[in-house]
Amino acid sequence: MAYISSKREVSVVMGIYNCANTLEESIDSLLNQTFNNWELIMCDDASTDETLEIAMKYEECYSNILVLKNDKNLGLAATLNNCLKNAHSKYIARQDGDDISLPTRLEKQINFLESNPGFALVSCPMIFFDENGDFGQSTLKAIPNKYDFVKGSPFSHAPSMIRHDVLDGVGNYTVSKFLRRGQDYYLWYKIYKNGWIGYNLSECLYKMRDDMQAIKRRKLIDRIYGAKIHAEVLYGLKLPAYCYVYVLISLIKIMLPLTIYKSFHRQHLIKTRIKNEF
Repeated sequence: MAYISSKREVSVVMGIYNCANTLEESIDSLLNQTFNNWELIMCDDASTDETLEIAMKYEECYSNILVLKNDKNLGLAATLNNCLKNAHSKYIARQDGDDISLPTRLEKQINFLESNPGFALVSCPMIFFDENGDFGQSTLKAIPNKYDFVKGSPFSHAPSMIRHDVLDGVGNYTVSKFLRRGQDYYLWYKIYKNGWIGYNLSECLYKMRDDMQAIKRRKLIDRIYGAKIHAEVLYGLKLPAYCYVYVLISLIKIMLPLTIYKSFHRQHLIKTRIKNEF
């Protein structure tokens, strides 16, 4: 079935790369949404497994799914920008090819943005899972301010929904060698620098796969670049000097081996889950 371009309310953009083992589950979670006026635009970033073939099978079956491909690996920011060139909806939602949207995610997010025109974007906490099941969840401040950029990203990227005109207004994702990861952090920075704010729903509406493969993708050089971007964002938001202590903390974390980093990461998520249960 050929893709039919129409006035969908939501365009879900997904950069896909070597996620053949998880892509079907991810797409199926969108097909099971309670809100159905959406389109899915996937761009394959020169995968070396069967990711592209799986995506194209869905494109053949569903008129609201479009598959693009890069001739060479460009990274997530450029790949998402390619998706956005083909998106014409009022709202842009994100999803990754190894994650799961819970059934009411799109419905609840679009209802929020329709009812609250003063917010540029909406996101939500995430449930973390691996091959052994769920093991933790994130917590997010409802209405972050610029000081919430000090300790890291104030919004979860993968479950976010953004007004398309706001994305256009800030030039979409910034493509840079320093943003092979952290594209979202820099995007939120540009949105806030331009006078917009965002909101985090309290309910977990998204499940993020956080297994050892995900940990291994967090390369040392990317963590170094992340510290640089962290400092740039704090400077751009004109935050006081004491805030840069957190840049030093992130530099210290860079020196941790991945196995130790993973252990700290897991313990933090488990403590967060227990805190939320009581």
